[in-house]
Amino acid sequence: MDKEYFAHETAVIDEGCTIGRGTKIWHFTHIMKDAVIGERCNLGQNVVVSPGVILGNNVKVQNNVSIYTGVICEDHVFLGPSMVFTNITNPRSAVIRRDQYVTTMVRRGASIGANATIVCGNEIGEYSLIGAGAVITKDVMPYALVIGNPGRQAGWVSEYGHKLAFGDDGIAVCPESGDRYRLHEERVTKIV
Repeated sequence: MDKEYFAHETAVIDEGCTIGRGTKIWHFTHIMKDAVIGERCNLGQNVVVSPGVILGNNVKVQNNVSIYTGVICEDHVFLGPSMVFTNITNPRSAVIRRDQYVTTMVRRGASIGANATIVCGNEIGEYSLIGAGAVITKDVMPYALVIGNPGRQAGWVSEYGHKLAFGDDGIAVCPESGDRYRLHEERVTKIV
């Protein structure tokens, strides 16, 4: 049976991983055993997906990203060029801690900018936007815009990635989609 995904001839695909239909794997990328990659994903050049990693459907991974054991990305996540995940809180070369990997959850629709660092054990909320170069040391709220080192919240964004301006009524409108959002008790929700 023919593969239902594309892999460049220089990609290394280990036995025992799962790759969904329509996924594209580009130059010098390595998919390790027990990794699960959903449908219609795009993994750029020089990407490493470690054992046990789970990527949902339509995840976009830009060049030079290593996704280490313990990372779970839900559907429609964007991982920018050279962004970094960690998976041990106190790494030491001389101390083996392979049984102590910490889970990092990246929720549906979140985007992580180029060269950002995600310290393990944190949850990146749905549709949040992590700015380029940010260092994430704590959980990120859904729809939050986080920038800087250490990362600090600098506002809220729509599902289309536009910064939201809330009126006195606590309502904001995405300029691209027209979707409406409510800010209530320091949380943003989409008005359906």
